[in-house]
Amino acid sequence: MIRATLLFLVKEGQVLLIHKKTGLGQGKINGPGGKLEPGETALQAAVRETREELQVEVDPADCEEMGVLRFRFVDGLALHVVVFRAFAFSGTPTETAEAAPLWFPLDGIPFDEMWADDRYWLREVLDGQVVEALFLFDGDALLWREVRFREARKEALKGAARGAAS
Repeated sequence: MIRATLLFLVKEGQVLLIHKKTGLGQGKINGPGGKLEPGETALQAAVRETREELQVEVDPADCEEMGVLRFRFVDGLALHVVVFRAFAFSGTPTETAEAAPLWFPLDGIPFDEMWADDRYWLREVLDGQVVEALFLFDGDALLWREVRFREARKEALKGAARGAAS
C-alpha cells in the first residue's frame, strides 16, 4: 500500500491543478501531491510535494484535511491518498520537471483530461464536503467505485470563507 497525498489550492473561484509530467498519471491533469517519505505525516508530504512540484509555500495551518481516497489496481498496486484543500499560499506557481501549473475555474474543471475517478468527488471536496472513497482501476479504466460524503467541520468552512474573500 503506497501512502500519498493530494493538495488542492483554491483562490478567487479557481483551483490550481497540474499537468503531471512524470510518474503515475503522467500526462494527466491532477492536483499536486505524491508519496509520503519515511517518518512524514500526510500533511507534511502534501506541503512538501506542492513546494517541489510548483515552487509555492503552503502553511500547514492553512490546510484542511478533506478525506481519504483508496485506489486498487488489478495489477496489485494499492494507494491510500489523503486529500487536502487550502486557500492560501505564497509564491508564484512555477513549472518544474515534475509538473506544469494550470488554473481552472471551479465550474470548468477538465475532467476529461484527469483520472476517471475525479469527476465523482473533486467538485464536492472543493465545495467543502469530506470524501471517503474506494476505486478499482484496470490501468486507466475505472471499473468500480464507492464514494461517500459528509459535511466538513466548522473550522473547514471558515477556510472556505477566507478563500472566497481572497
